[in-house]
Amino acid sequence: MSRIQEANRKAILDAALEVFATSGFRGATIDEIARRAGMSKPNLLYYYKGKKQIYQKVLEETLDAWLAPFADIDPKGDPIEELRRYITAKLQMSASQPEASKLFANEILHGAPVIGDFLNTTLKELVDEKTKVIRQWVGEGKLAPVDPYHLVFMIWATTQHYADFDVQIRAIIGSQAGRPGFTEQAAQAVLSVILNGVRPR
Repeated sequence: MSRIQEANRKAILDAALEVFATSGFRGATIDEIARRAGMSKPNLLYYYKGKKQIYQKVLEETLDAWLAPFADIDPKGDPIEELRRYITAKLQMSASQPEASKLFANEILHGAPVIGDFLNTTLKELVDEKTKVIRQWVGEGKLAPVDPYHLVFMIWATTQHYADFDVQIRAIIGSQAGRPGFTEQAAQAVLSVILNGVRPR
């Protein structure tokens, strides 16, 4: 693939992420994606067959990016530092790529029609692997007794809240949500609550 083709594919996927996050799969149109990507509809369809293929590709890239720091949790590392690094990475992703989080949330709320198989296979296998690591840390006394699955669910829910419910956050705390340092403040609060909850007693 040439450099121009690669740039065009990226432009399409970046534009599609914004459109799908705002309008959902049903509300999104090829025309709108092409307009935001700065190209004609026929040119866009040269790269992707249709809306569903674009949607699936955007979801795949989102999941690859999100799962990378989760997959990097090191069984041989210090549990608190491994969890700190993972939670921090998830919060940074929510702050820098809120559209990706909203896209994923919309897919799940609609029953995961495109990524259902992925959730039941690849994602489940990775979560089973990492919860086994957390369970081992608990057994070794390196973490307080916690259910590994619920800990993972809590991390996901808390970190993605800042992207999925940003309108609610801004309604409650106003302009404070957009000021410099807010993401770091939120990260410190989340890390303090979760990590203090799992530290060995």
